[in-house]
Amino acid sequence: MLCLVPSFLMAQINTDRVMTIARNALYFEDYVLSIQYFNQVINAKPYLYEPYFYRGMAKFYLDDYQGAEEDCSLAVERNPFVVGAYQVRGLSRIRQNKYDLAIEDYTAALRIDPENVTLWHNLALCHLQKKDYPSAREELGKLLEVAPRYTSAYLMRGEAFLHENDTIAALDDFNRAIELERFEPNGYTARAMVELQQTKYKEAEEDFDQAIRLSVRNASNYINRALARFHQNNLRGAMSDYDLALDIEPGNFIGHYNRGLLRAQVGDDNRAIEDFDFVLQVDPDDMMATFNRGVLRSQTGDYRGAISDFSRVLDVYPNFLAGYYQRAEARKKIGDRRGAEQDEFQIMKAQIDQLNNPSQANNDNQGDVADNDSKGAKTRKQSDKNVENYRKIVIADDSDNQNDYASAVRGRVQDRNVQIKPEPLFALTYYERQSEVKRNVHYHHYIDELNHNKLLADELLISNQEAPLTVSQVNRHFADIDKLSAEIAEGQADAILQFSRGLDFYLVQDLDNAEADFTKAIAIDDQFFPAYFMRALVRYKQLEYRKAQASAAPRQLNEEGNPVEAVGTADYEFVKRDLDKVIELAPDFVYAYYNRGSLQITLGNYRAALEDYNYVLDRRPDFAEAYYNRGLTHIFLGNNRLGVSDLSKAGELGEVEAYNVIKRFSTNDE
Repeated sequence: MLCLVPSFLMAQINTDRVMTIARNALYFEDYVLSIQYFNQVINAKPYLYEPYFYRGMAKFYLDDYQGAEEDCSLAVERNPFVVGAYQVRGLSRIRQNKYDLAIEDYTAALRIDPENVTLWHNLALCHLQKKDYPSAREELGKLLEVAPRYTSAYLMRGEAFLHENDTIAALDDFNRAIELERFEPNGYTARAMVELQQTKYKEAEEDFDQAIRLSVRNASNYINRALARFHQNNLRGAMSDYDLALDIEPGNFIGHYNRGLLRAQVGDDNRAIEDFDFVLQVDPDDMMATFNRGVLRSQTGDYRGAISDFSRVLDVYPNFLAGYYQRAEARKKIGDRRGAEQDEFQIMKAQIDQLNNPSQANNDNQGDVADNDSKGAKTRKQSDKNVENYRKIVIADDSDNQNDYASAVRGRVQDRNVQIKPEPLFALTYYERQSEVKRNVHYHHYIDELNHNKLLADELLISNQEAPLTVSQVNRHFADIDKLSAEIAEGQADAILQFSRGLDFYLVQDLDNAEADFTKAIAIDDQFFPAYFMRALVRYKQLEYRKAQASAAPRQLNEEGNPVEAVGTADYEFVKRDLDKVIELAPDFVYAYYNRGSLQITLGNYRAALEDYNYVLDRRPDFAEAYYNRGLTHIFLGNNRLGVSDLSKAGELGEVEAYNVIKRFSTNDE
């Protein structure tokens, strides 16, 4: 037994270390890699709940909701008192529409943590999704007792009131949400939707203006503001809104259909045809779009195309008189008098039938007639199949018209909305996340020489958009670590060799070993600045991870009863020293100045950050990320005008997130 003790302790230490690396990978969104590490821990110690729980979280982020649910169930079996396991399993069940099971999870979790706002939010959401509005209101009432200033609760309860046709109570909740958080766009959107229903179009437009100012990339707000403008006969304004919505969401069906109608009204026939072409690519059986395109084709001289469209419509709606009339006119234009006479005969016959039996009129054309199909209505629901309504603007069905607050679950680490935070630090890496907007390639002559001499395993990139590794890439880097370790064990004192293995450790999120290798590379060659640069980055990431872990844990108190800071200013001094050394060795390596500026923001030293960003931009005037961060720094100092100017330049260079920040701060100047 005594002989077994050392090996047992070594296994324990290794398991803890692998678990730490796995959580590192999860925190830095390297989900595939983290799962492989969690698998190792589970194989060694299958009785622990933590690796199942965190592996379930990683699977959730990878949209493997069934796998996440199964892993969280295994975690709950091993420890039924972990709130996070119920929370992630509940989220996974919501994604699979298992609302009753999700309700069970949140109810169980609230027995353990009755003041957890996220749990109350998701519990109420489940009731909303089940259309159990009284239960949703009851849970939201309890949530507001716990967190009386939680605006999403007012918005969700207002949504429940709307479904119960209590408009006054809904507006009260929406107004309260706006009072509590005037920079939250969803409150204005919710109130504007009610105002649309009440035909208060001017007020609705004003509220959509506010919502758009605060959330410029929301296509639905432009679509709905266009509706408010249409009802005020502002057709050009409505078309402008549809243009903006389709820039954000090019595949928006309603945007194309309604813009096509408005273009037709102002005589822009050819571009209206383009819109209806798109609609019919999405839904070839949309007879109203087909008929509208036929009318436009006829007006632009494409009579045969128009006849083809009218014939398709009449095959489905054989009593649609406008279809016969339009086809008759088109047939006359191409000299088909016999065909035109047949269409005119059908019109005359239908008119006689209508006189003899008026109650039967148009029944064959209506299909599923929408509730709003009154004679004077200017709009129709998307599900309305009454071909007589072909001229009416389309609005979303009630089931499609849910707001963000009523459909978004809470509890994910990532915030999909634009956050007011600086762009990430730059790294030397082999992998870069692909961007939809092409940005400048980041270059330095020394890194280019390393690549040219093929001293590393792959081409080294300078990027702050690091990509998570795939399974094959993970396996490759583990193999490279083994290979380099064998070479190092042979006694080769080589800075590049140590640096290369440090990069491999960094890429597989083993930050402790990465730091150790970069330190050894520096000891061998104290002029090799990439090692200082990467050691600074690794140390920074370790500190940020420690801060995140501390914020999720109960605060520790010292002997005087004051909170103990998990990470202090002094901890970041080592990061700054490494970046200072890079600047000393390679003063033209602007990425060290950029990273040091970002470090200064973290420490609250905004004016020092400005100096670093100024240096970068004096030498690289196309550095979008530096403009973005300098813009934020100006805003943090209260200089909104300078901040917006820098953010505008960042947006011009491809930092699209800058436009959201501009909208939020351009009217609040100093």
